[in-house]
Amino acid sequence: MILQIAIGASVPDVWSHLADLRSHADWMGDAEEVSFQTPQTSGVGTTMRVPTRVGPFRTTDLLTVIEWEENRVMTVTHEGTVTGTGRFEMYPSPTGTTLTWAEDLRFPWWLGGPVGAFFGGLILRPIWKRNLARFKSLVEDRPG
Repeated sequence: MILQIAIGASVPDVWSHLADLRSHADWMGDAEEVSFQTPQTSGVGTTMRVPTRVGPFRTTDLLTVIEWEENRVMTVTHEGTVTGTGRFEMYPSPTGTTLTWAEDLRFPWWLGGPVGAFFGGLILRPIWKRNLARFKSLVEDRPG
């Protein structure tokens, strides 16, 4: 699933908010908190435990940063009930920054496997769109 949003702020301003991994729970409605599992809190190798909730469903993801290119891209792996990768990528635009969020999630067989992932995507898309809207408001209200 790929989502995109235009943000009226510079790439460095958008990056400064995105790179603050602890703050992700502030704008991601499905993330309850971010608990670092490594001494480092940014960059490749950073690992976080993130309890998440979607309606009555709860799980805890173990996220590890596997790509970190300042002012450009951040990629994490998801380990837990649902596995996969999430990637944020940003580009300058005439009005500020275009931020793209791509998630490639795999559901276990007991949650329907690929069929569960399809229906899960239908549920998660509007949640993640709201997350991006909250992120946009945060960045535009409080530039880096």
